[in-house]
Amino acid sequence: MSVLLETERLLLRHPQAADISKFVPLIGDFDVSKYLSRVPYPYTEDDGCAFITKIGPAIEAGTDYAFAVILKPDIYIGTCGVHPERDWEFGYWFGKPYWGRGYATEAGARVVQFAFEDLKAERLQASWFHDNPRSGRVLAKLGFLPAGEGEIACLSRGVTVNCHVVALDRATYMTRNMVS
Repeated sequence: MSVLLETERLLLRHPQAADISKFVPLIGDFDVSKYLSRVPYPYTEDDGCAFITKIGPAIEAGTDYAFAVILKPDIYIGTCGVHPERDWEFGYWFGKPYWGRGYATEAGARVVQFAFEDLKAERLQASWFHDNPRSGRVLAKLGFLPAGEGEIACLSRGVTVNCHVVALDRATYMTRNMVS
């Protein structure tokens, strides 16, 4: 199931094999991968190929919604998605040159809207590493509320990292966005 989302500055579409050479250098930066649980470091072209090979069938089946975040007209800047098969996990990453410009909040808001309005999600969950408070601020702007603390294995660091767990439920989203 192909889905295309858009915001004022961004186009969100499913990742493609042609994107590999664009996203590998971004996610391959340790300053990016160290904040992600499932991303190895170093991140190689083979890792990018494995991601595209795995995500393609899940997107087609409608069981995973990963979006390449494209700065209009055609600059790959990160990825944002919602994963129903992982208990409606919401997540994102952006290349370091694109930090601090509001892209994560803009893309995240559109994916959250898609999850609640189109996919009819009841609750989204996310987590952020204790040493990445910027991600916590993005999630708070999106309406996520504290739901606990935990630990997540971080592949790139090779250790377990303390994290904050946050959640956003449908009622809170609907009230906040006054969606009927």
